[in-house]
Amino acid sequence: MTQTPKNIAIIGSGLVGSLLAIYLRKKGHSVTVFDRRPDIRTIKFSGRSINLAMSNRGWRSLRKVGLEERIKEIAIPLDKRAMHVNDKPVYFQKYGKEGEAIWSISRGILNKKMIDLAEEAGVEFRFNEKVWDVNLPEAKIYTGETEKSEWKEYQYDIIFGCDGAFSRVRHKMQRRSRFDYSQDFIDVGYKELTIPANEDGTHKLDKNSFHIWPRGKFMLIAMPNIDGSFTCTLFLPFEGEVSFESITTEEAARMFFATYFPNVRKDIENLSQDFFKNPTSAMVTMKCYPWTYWDKVALVGDSAHAIVPFYGQGMNAGFEDIYVLNEFMEAHGDDWNTIFEKYQEERKPNADAIAELSYRNFVEMSSKTADPKFLLQKKIEKWFSTKHPDKWIPVYSRVTFSERPYTEALAIGDEQESIMKEVLKMPNIESEWETKEVENKILELLGDS
Repeated sequence: MTQTPKNIAIIGSGLVGSLLAIYLRKKGHSVTVFDRRPDIRTIKFSGRSINLAMSNRGWRSLRKVGLEERIKEIAIPLDKRAMHVNDKPVYFQKYGKEGEAIWSISRGILNKKMIDLAEEAGVEFRFNEKVWDVNLPEAKIYTGETEKSEWKEYQYDIIFGCDGAFSRVRHKMQRRSRFDYSQDFIDVGYKELTIPANEDGTHKLDKNSFHIWPRGKFMLIAMPNIDGSFTCTLFLPFEGEVSFESITTEEAARMFFATYFPNVRKDIENLSQDFFKNPTSAMVTMKCYPWTYWDKVALVGDSAHAIVPFYGQGMNAGFEDIYVLNEFMEAHGDDWNTIFEKYQEERKPNADAIAELSYRNFVEMSSKTADPKFLLQKKIEKWFSTKHPDKWIPVYSRVTFSERPYTEALAIGDEQESIMKEVLKMPNIESEWETKEVENKILELLGDS
């Protein structure tokens, strides 16, 4: 169904704001994107990022507007995890079936590309222009140098808030009656580090793997970039015996990396310098409702549902918001009241589900990936799902290599977890897991015996 062209403002020029702008331009709308920050294409990226893991949901959203292949040019497929456990050789865990991979992309490089593509589509960007206030009923925004300076008023038909976890647009919506809002910080922070390329430009670690060094209460991850480097992220408690608070000198940082991450010792000097050069960032789960105001304002991406990054789904979930919003635009034409109502009803439960899954994956990645019982469970699940691919799709695959609702992945994941608890109680399970008896037990618990 076609739509009457509207004059639309998007607040936030990040990944979600840029992609939404492209979708809206394809529908014939006039789109202006405001951002309080400078144009990312003109500055050095801030060292506050975790590489992105593009998966099926993100690719589907890009494919819909013909951008999948252009973005794959700046991405590297990762088909497995590389587990770096102390005192053991590196071992690899395949993610999914043959051909299934997540794709590593530098956030800075992707954001620059998305802004370029949006400009190609005819979107106007207004950088260094901070939105201080929003008149929700009239879809007006007010920008200015400071909160006390003279403001400029802009009138739009519709406003989209794509301005992240600490959204100015949502802040205005929060003052309305019966607006639910919560934020929950975890006591672990993160810091971006870098492993540079070899002198010949090749990668120092396997380039088609997502590298994880699990160390109980903390961990290091590394994802490859197209220039041969790896963007690493150190996740560490803010306070405590081993924490950001306890590492106060470069010597202490060198000792920390030498003790806990001995197989990156060639890069310890570089990692230690990064440790003090780059900021320590916090991670938050943010939930709110409603996401829309009349037919005037809607929140998309992190401004509606910020999540911790441990499933690699933050960007994918935000892109999926846009895909779903577009489906309702196609179904309901100019009825923006219905479009917004259906959009938030469809996406809110799924956003809550991926928030829960992401938090659980944090616990799994940091403390369980080196646990023998957990590894045995994963082996049994993989063995059974290979024999019965129609009966057991692992929850990771349901989230990452599927476009089915996150709510479904969470519910089925809970059911599978309760089945595996029973299976792990079976006698001699450590040595006798590849048996007909185990297979039949799982089938019985699934109700298929």
